[in-house]
Amino acid sequence: MRRYGLAVFAAAALLTIVVAVISLVPAPQEHWAVATVGVLCAGVLELTWVRLGSVAHRSPMIALPVLALPALATLLPMQTAIGTIALGVLLAVLLEAGRLTVALYSAGLQSLGGLVSVGLFAGLRALGITDLAAVAAACAGYIGFVLLVEILRKRIIDPPVDRGGRPLLCPLRLTGALLGAVLVAVVGALWSDAGPPFLVEVSATVNTLEVLLGIVIVASIVKVVSVFADMRRRLAGLVAGASSLSADAETGARSGAEIAEVLCQAVADSVGVEAVVVRGEPARPGEISLPLSFVAPGAARYIVVSRDAMDGAFTGNDRRALAALVTTAEMVVKAGQNVAGLTLRANTDPLTGLPNYGAFQAALANINDHRDYSEALAVLFLDLDDFKRLNDRHGHAAGDEVLRELGRRLRAVVRPDDLVARVGGDEFVVILTHLTSLGEAKVVAERILATTGEPLIVGPTTFNPMMSIGLAYSAHRETDVTQLVQDADRAMLAIKKTRRRGGSAHESSINISSHRSSQMNDIIARAIDEDLLELAFQPIVSLITGQIWAFEALVRYTDPDLGPLSPPSIVEKAKGLGRLDAMTRQVAVKAMAAAADFRLVEPRVVCMTFNVEAGQILPDRVGTFVEDLADRYPGISLCLELNERSMAKVTPAIRAQADRMRDLGLMIALDDYGSQDSSVDSLVRMPMDILKIDKSLVDDLDDIRQREVLTALQGFGDNLEYSMIVEGVENETMASHLSALGIRSAQGFHYGVPESFEHTLNRLEQYGAAAVVPRIIPALVRDTFDPEGVAALPAVPGAPGPFAVPAA
Repeated sequence: MRRYGLAVFAAAALLTIVVAVISLVPAPQEHWAVATVGVLCAGVLELTWVRLGSVAHRSPMIALPVLALPALATLLPMQTAIGTIALGVLLAVLLEAGRLTVALYSAGLQSLGGLVSVGLFAGLRALGITDLAAVAAACAGYIGFVLLVEILRKRIIDPPVDRGGRPLLCPLRLTGALLGAVLVAVVGALWSDAGPPFLVEVSATVNTLEVLLGIVIVASIVKVVSVFADMRRRLAGLVAGASSLSADAETGARSGAEIAEVLCQAVADSVGVEAVVVRGEPARPGEISLPLSFVAPGAARYIVVSRDAMDGAFTGNDRRALAALVTTAEMVVKAGQNVAGLTLRANTDPLTGLPNYGAFQAALANINDHRDYSEALAVLFLDLDDFKRLNDRHGHAAGDEVLRELGRRLRAVVRPDDLVARVGGDEFVVILTHLTSLGEAKVVAERILATTGEPLIVGPTTFNPMMSIGLAYSAHRETDVTQLVQDADRAMLAIKKTRRRGGSAHESSINISSHRSSQMNDIIARAIDEDLLELAFQPIVSLITGQIWAFEALVRYTDPDLGPLSPPSIVEKAKGLGRLDAMTRQVAVKAMAAAADFRLVEPRVVCMTFNVEAGQILPDRVGTFVEDLADRYPGISLCLELNERSMAKVTPAIRAQADRMRDLGLMIALDDYGSQDSSVDSLVRMPMDILKIDKSLVDDLDDIRQREVLTALQGFGDNLEYSMIVEGVENETMASHLSALGIRSAQGFHYGVPESFEHTLNRLEQYGAAAVVPRIIPALVRDTFDPEGVAALPAVPGAPGPFAVPAA
């Protein structure tokens, strides 16, 4: 069907072109001049596409060479004018795409569309319709015909494409294209007959040439603007794609297939395509491709980019963008492989092949962080007694063989989810996981003791290894898991001391530490489980109006026995206990309820902020909950502050969720910018509305370097369309400095320490939204709240704290 359709359009194109050339042979020179300019005008118009859908490269696009027809028809016969336009389209598409079939189809489509337009014009004239009205209707008829053909081609001949549920056509775009085309056609017809009003009328030929050249100039300007917009889109796509590809590159955390998936999305964003796939064959005509060496080693795989033939050919810039992204992906995979190899060697004991001390520490921290709160684990610290004597008597080769055999025995006797590591010359550790009781840990330790104590033959000598094992048991998740290792080590050393004091060689070979999980774990767990957490609120003010426009919500808890607990400790332990999301939900609910009460007293308070870890915004964590909560308070802006440290492992899914939340009206802020290892990468890694400057960047505003940095960041924010809030403002002098620099929002001790709901409400009732109010601050409050802001409570990654919103 595709072949027959192409034959019809090619025949129409060639026929109209031949008829036009034949009719021009006896024509006067001025007709040849008009036809030549008409070919140029049609070619430029053909390359100036108009998209009629909202999904780039997946919606119908039409060109409007018919706009030259009213001007040409004033001097040339209709069939000559149509053929002239078809020739211009044919040459333009050949030069751009280099594909004869596409050029013939395009020229044929314009020929048939021109015939439809001429037929409508003639029919309406016969009915007594005025010339200009007939031209307008003919132009609209042309657009309708071309659009109908393109829709049929996309739905019947071409394979279906995914537009994300969006309609094929955008009514607003279609209406705009129709009105614009009709206006240009009518003006062109009018001026070709009467002459442009701002030029001296010379002759009908000159009038026509002036109109055609005017259309060429306007179309060229539109094309140049679209090219620049395309370049900006491609540059933004390249930056975002490179950032996505390089995420986690230093850890080699993603496989080649996962990198390829990210690469496909990056190519789609930067090149502009209808489809991008990884397949076993290279590009066909109309496609571009490059080989991928990392997807399936040993098999030929290509990333292939395709675009609708009528959507413009791939350019050299498209090919260079594809090559840049593929090169980046290959470098990321190679770097990941190198890192993985180096990491393996760095984390492996070369003698036994077991994990070394560094790998053991990382594994223990990971196991502790990801176990359920009620899931127990144990650490066994093992030491081979009299190993030095063995080396002295039988040589280091024999000692090495004994250590290798002990490593093999330990691997064989532990359970599948347990971990064995060599952490010193004759010292091993074992992590026992998924335990339900101390008795279970002791049974495994006794089995290890029996297996490692069996006779061991090295050459002509038989050894009877004797092990000292210290066992430390942890019933709940630890906030400082290194303490568990120290307790196991002390328990093992206690056995060796007993032996040195004359104890039996077979007595107390396993010593159990009295380690217990911290009381603080139970306190924080109970506070979260029973919803006992409280909030304090610190104002965020506008330096322009001198008014409070937002509050940041900060978590607090006072234990009946221990008194007030450190906010960072609360957040850290909540995360360690696996209760960070639950805590965040509680903070969110209480903060928004308080914001509603504040707004009743002072309507100028329009925003509440709180802090979350970047990964928490995903729908299956707190994302959906926060979206639903925001819907319940339509008059209050809700802002999620993401601590900069949590940006290190932002995934495409997190970025997509951030964009979704912003589309729904929530705001995203980057908190604590300027603390520790801040980088520009943080500013582009995550979509955001607010940048919160850490107090460390404003602690000495007399320093011109700090002022210059703030000015640069303010300008950067203005260009990227996000607001900036400076934290840690402690006095009027700092506030004046910031105002002079053009900073528009601030937060800090100068405007108020974090206070309870009751005190905050009283302040609003007494002073309204005034940024600075008279107050007497007790020494106890000064000691309890860091002047620079408990606003930085979420200094711990993922700490739920503030709920902020950008200054208007």
